[in-house]
Amino acid sequence: AMANELRQLVDNANAPIFGIDVHGDVNEWNAKTAEITGFSKEEAFSKPLVSTFIVPKLRHSVQEVLDNALKGNETSNYELEFETKSGETRYLLVNATTRRDPESNVVGVVGVAQDVTETAKHDREVAAMANELRQLVDNANAPIFGIDVDGNVNEWNAMTSNITGYSEEEAFEKPLVSTFIVPKLRQSVQEVLDNALHGNETSNYELEFETKSGETRYLLVNATTRRDADNHIVGVVGVAQDVTESSKNERAIQAMANELRQLVDNANAPIFGIDVHGDVNEWNAKTAEITGFSKEEAFSKPLVSTFIVPKLRHSVQEVLDNALKGNETSNYELEFETKSGETRYLLVNATTRRDPESNVVGVVGVAQDVTETAKHDREVAAMANELRQLVDNANAPIFGIDVDGNVNEWNAMTSNITGYSEEEAFEKPLVSTFIVPKLRQSVQEVLDNALHGNETSNYELEFETKSGETRYLLVNATTRRDADNHIVGVVGVAQDVTESSKNERAIQAMANELR
Repeated sequence: AMANELRQLVDNANAPIFGIDVHGDVNEWNAKTAEITGFSKEEAFSKPLVSTFIVPKLRHSVQEVLDNALKGNETSNYELEFETKSGETRYLLVNATTRRDPESNVVGVVGVAQDVTETAKHDREVAAMANELRQLVDNANAPIFGIDVDGNVNEWNAMTSNITGYSEEEAFEKPLVSTFIVPKLRQSVQEVLDNALHGNETSNYELEFETKSGETRYLLVNATTRRDADNHIVGVVGVAQDVTESSKNERAIQAMANELRQLVDNANAPIFGIDVHGDVNEWNAKTAEITGFSKEEAFSKPLVSTFIVPKLRHSVQEVLDNALKGNETSNYELEFETKSGETRYLLVNATTRRDPESNVVGVVGVAQDVTETAKHDREVAAMANELRQLVDNANAPIFGIDVDGNVNEWNAMTSNITGYSEEEAFEKPLVSTFIVPKLRQSVQEVLDNALHGNETSNYELEFETKSGETRYLLVNATTRRDADNHIVGVVGVAQDVTESSKNERAIQAMANELR
């Protein structure tokens, strides 16, 4: 009866379980594996696992994992990409357990897995966004530099190197103020940085950088407090506009300050279970290792009220109740409270447990410990939220277009200046909708150049506002690229110079009159 129950548990488990013999041919292929891959048990059996089902780029590394397991060296939580019958790729997080006969001879390998396809896709999307944001900082057409809490340089992008003449290696870990700021401004700049390190940011202050060749470059800078995922202040980022050539007075830009800131008893995966009353009746060594509670301490205790963090008890109870009615759940995240008071994040499949007569006798959870991944996801999500807030709430107009020239970025400051809301602007052709007629051809050329990777700094653009006024913006056009370095659009980071531009025109008109 126990053998039948274990066979049912493998065949009907809500987690993929597959295995090979010593020759590497499939000899275990449960229903969940068949469902995920599209290959039936009959189609998979006796086929070489690696060459038949694993994507080519991973065959060598997967073969090494299996060979190690066939020598008794097991591997936990390695990511494997299965090629399905329909040609899709499914991402599985797998524990490879050595399979032995009653005489303890190695007879194969069993893999107990979690289907983490959606998580893997999410991680790749978040990583792509982080890479794009890092590229935007490094390759931005505006100087971006930063300091840590001690005032030492820890951010120095290519444009800052270009303007100052100091490479990133020469600048890093040097005190910003005493090394790069002209003496007469050191005290005031230090005050601005100190304020930002206390959360009091400053917009559009003029800073004079001393370059490597002894020149002075005038930068109009926004000092933004830099915070980590826990909202602790970790430094200051300065996003600047080089206004040396165009003006030594009132021209500036605030660009984005980008923040960059994770079988059964002997299975190498946590497996635990409850009876129909919700009391623990399965608790393998890996579960004991992860939670700190031994099998003896856990057995017969109510799982939910004893081991699950309070905020999740209701939802976990629902999942278990459903499984006790035969409605299983895949890939739900559960937070275990360990003996030491820590929280461990497990990704769990809840499988209904049945006796030989098919009566429901409990629930078995087959899990993966995703604590580090969960922490990493929370940190990355916090970083992504911070970066999006930085763009949306920046104190400078930021707008962008896709490769067809249609608006796909339009922050609050751009809405404020133009009078057009984000909803009114999105998907409209930027040039023909918002640029005054006399400049449309030249602005189109600037954007076309940026769409070919040729960026432009400090060009003056005249926006036509909703009320019919003209606003003068000094703009840097930065090429926008995706994670694969393909050009996907252009971002414009601007400074509203309407008032100074009007003054210049008045002065020029007076000069012409006097002439």
